[in-house]
Amino acid sequence: MQLQHKIVIVTGGASGIGGAITRVLARRGAKVVAVDLDAEAGARLTSEFGDEVTFLEGDVARKGTADLAVRTAVERFGGLTGLVNNAHASRQAPFVDLTEDMWDLSFATGFTATRTFMLAAHPQLARSGGSIVNFGSGAALVGQPTQAAYAAAKESIRGLSRVVANEWAGDDIRVNVVCPMAMTEGVEAWSRSSPELYQASLAKVPLGRFGDPEADVAPIVAFLLSDDAAYMTGQTLMADGGANKLY
Repeated sequence: MQLQHKIVIVTGGASGIGGAITRVLARRGAKVVAVDLDAEAGARLTSEFGDEVTFLEGDVARKGTADLAVRTAVERFGGLTGLVNNAHASRQAPFVDLTEDMWDLSFATGFTATRTFMLAAHPQLARSGGSIVNFGSGAALVGQPTQAAYAAAKESIRGLSRVVANEWAGDDIRVNVVCPMAMTEGVEAWSRSSPELYQASLAKVPLGRFGDPEADVAPIVAFLLSDDAAYMTGQTLMADGGANKLY
């Protein structure tokens, strides 16, 4: 199996893209610690996968959650080989209408949580020669209206990832970024609240659809966590049907 002997923390790992990632990783042989606030979704995961998945109810904005997730991986599965920083909460509004609370939410759950989990995981990943997958966004690359707080946090994550990919290469830790365009519950809600923006985004996708979290995004994350990607670091992979291209 592609991910046999891999032990991975997935933040936001019980629902949405994170839940899809947890399911695909477990099916491919990994042991997963899924960190999420959604206890019901976490219970469904553990019921589905049994001992392959451990659910940890926790807020990624709290530093102690990262430390607890790493301890859980070590105590439950014997170590840690991978980290997926997927969780990110944000609110959308025109730039002039964004409140301090909106900015704080995006950076606390996005950039700061990513940094905190990376630091917490570093000692274990340095022992195993591990892989980190962080999440960026096409919304940041194109400057999607109403997404300033989210886009700023996502580009901060990409910048951090490139620096750490260089700094931690000597520890045999790889750091890559995935920018997905997937039909999540949040995107469905956005399509109803901002139908013109949604249709404009969809029109830019050469493949003609938003991706499926489980079929289109999670396998790319699985690849980056696997030994097949052992010579890749510091890269941004666009899982977006061709909508945005990096040169």
